[in-house]
Amino acid sequence: MADKVLMKGNEAIAEAAIIAGCRHYFGYPITPQTEVAAYMAKKMPKIGGCFLQAESEIAAINMVYGVSSTGKRVMTSSSSPGISLKSEGLSYLAGADLPALIVNVQRGGPGLGGIQPSQSDYFQATRGGGHGDYHMIVLAPASVQEMAELTVKGFELADTYRMTSMILADGTMGQMMEPVSLDFDIKPVPEKPWATTGTKMEREHNIVNSLYLSPEKLEETNFERYEKYKYIEENEAMYEEYMVEDADIVVAAFGIAARVSKNAVNEARARGIKVGLIRPITLWPFPVAPFKKAAEHAKKFISVELSMGQMIEDVKLATDCKVPVTLCNRVGGMIPSPEQVLEAIVEADGGVK
Repeated sequence: MADKVLMKGNEAIAEAAIIAGCRHYFGYPITPQTEVAAYMAKKMPKIGGCFLQAESEIAAINMVYGVSSTGKRVMTSSSSPGISLKSEGLSYLAGADLPALIVNVQRGGPGLGGIQPSQSDYFQATRGGGHGDYHMIVLAPASVQEMAELTVKGFELADTYRMTSMILADGTMGQMMEPVSLDFDIKPVPEKPWATTGTKMEREHNIVNSLYLSPEKLEETNFERYEKYKYIEENEAMYEEYMVEDADIVVAAFGIAARVSKNAVNEARARGIKVGLIRPITLWPFPVAPFKKAAEHAKKFISVELSMGQMIEDVKLATDCKVPVTLCNRVGGMIPSPEQVLEAIVEADGGVK
């Protein structure tokens, strides 16, 4: 078994990115993700990489665009208000079909909000975030180990499908410390014949651009892009199921909310309540299949979130609204307790146990 090291979630992301071959990082400090940038500032110069603290979040995402166009693995990280500033650049990356990894360690909002954990950027991440018709692959870790593993996975998916991947973590995941194995099986970076690497007069010029002056060509490109998205939805959805097979009540949760919910599920089972948990690992593509299957036997669903209710919409869509879906939530930097989730489960079961 590989040795484990005690790492903070933000540091695990940075180290995993380096292991995955990322040698270019552009960012700007903002709580609670600043340790990602600090780690990169320390490590990148030692390995021949490039760390640059940009003058703004807007500048950082456009630097990502430039490096990605050359075919190199590149990343940036920020927290909620900073991601909003990067949203135009995210749309440009999507429009040019460029792979990159974006990290959002979420804080409360809207506006400056607070610096405590949140999951209220779900809509922003899963519905694109910027202008136009596009998607990002959105990965939601529930442990420091997954912070590292999904960083590697994010780079691989981005390169495979020529699109942006996002790690959507709440502030708790970024700040907590846990033992982590960094022994990854890194796949070779695929060839990128589209990259702007210089032609040496040996091939046609590559042009990276998101501008289409012909409406017919833009329409065609968007339709083609959504065919790719359809394939990703059918083949790349990731999730964890826990005690769902015979569950009358199914809890849906991701990130720190899923860890809390699992404790509540265990306690409810001990009380004789048939309850299970589905944890989406990809928020886009959302794992529709396990929810649709569970809706065939479950009587109620509970969406546990650190938001005013965003993922709950995808849970309702995935279950075709066949059974009631209720919300158990805390916001503003507060985290639902196992007792609160248990109370919601007991109530859904019909009363006191």
